[in-house]
Amino acid sequence: MTILLDARTSQNASIANSISIPITILSAPGLFGQVGLNVFNATGPIRTQLSGTVACQLPLLPLATTITLIVVRGTSLTDPIIYSSSEALNINLLGPQLFTFTASDFNVPPPASGLLIYTAFIGSNILGTVRVGPESFNAIAYSD
Repeated sequence: MTILLDARTSQNASIANSISIPITILSAPGLFGQVGLNVFNATGPIRTQLSGTVACQLPLLPLATTITLIVVRGTSLTDPIIYSSSEALNINLLGPQLFTFTASDFNVPPPASGLLIYTAFIGSNILGTVRVGPESFNAIAYSD
């Protein structure tokens, strides 16, 4: 019988065009969501379902821009990567462009602390790309 262990949401911006956060290319991708799931009561293998959305806008001078999303099990880019994707922004669309994703993490080793942390990062290959909202990151953990 499947047991719901925990469900969490990291909601950075609920409304379109409610933020203006530059995506820098001079440093590592920036954090846009983080959740900690309580999995202390897991009785078997842990499975996690993750989803998220983030909206970006092209630089003032539209150039070929690629957005990269990375989700890790942990808190830093050196932790195990659970999901990654890259997609080019449409240079003919000057308004916000929405990226959504769904990811899964199976047979997760139970953390000693009982807290399973996932972190979502975003990067760009062109200076001037801006996160404009909405942004959210969701996670649900199950066990047998």
